[in-house]
Amino acid sequence: MVRSGVNAFENMGSVRPESSEAERSEAERSGGLTESPRGEVRVMAPDPEVSSSVGRRRFSAAYKASIVRKADACREPGEVGALLRREWLYSSHLTHWRRDYRQGAESALADNKRGRKRTKKVVDPEVEKLRRELDRMEKKLKGAEMVIEVQKNLCEILGISPTSVSNGGER
Repeated sequence: MVRSGVNAFENMGSVRPESSEAERSEAERSGGLTESPRGEVRVMAPDPEVSSSVGRRRFSAAYKASIVRKADACREPGEVGALLRREWLYSSHLTHWRRDYRQGAESALADNKRGRKRTKKVVDPEVEKLRRELDRMEKKLKGAEMVIEVQKNLCEILGISPTSVSNGGER
């Protein structure tokens, strides 16, 4: 309630809570307008204390499976919503968990890391490059061995010594 002739923003620098932390109202804690016992309207600064956040919740496979079973057991309209509100879950949690549960029961509900799923081991790019080069060289070596084998067979057919061919035709 704003009283005539009183500017709520005049005394912003001298804003102090009038009671202890436990007695403060929601408006005082959130920085809303308050009225003092003398009838003055004051603007309260928001509470500077920040609670330490725990971070993202993690759910065990057993918990996920139990929620899916409980949701499947719900028969009345609104029961699933009540379950989700009671457990502080989103409907998307239930959707994903149901899909995973149907695909592979509890093993699929195990904690998965976020991001792209990799099917093969992560290998150092340098090692992968060297492996490809080795494969290429082995193919080249097989081709060279085949050429040498053909040359040996040709020399045998013609009656020429392979050593004389490699020395430039001198016997």
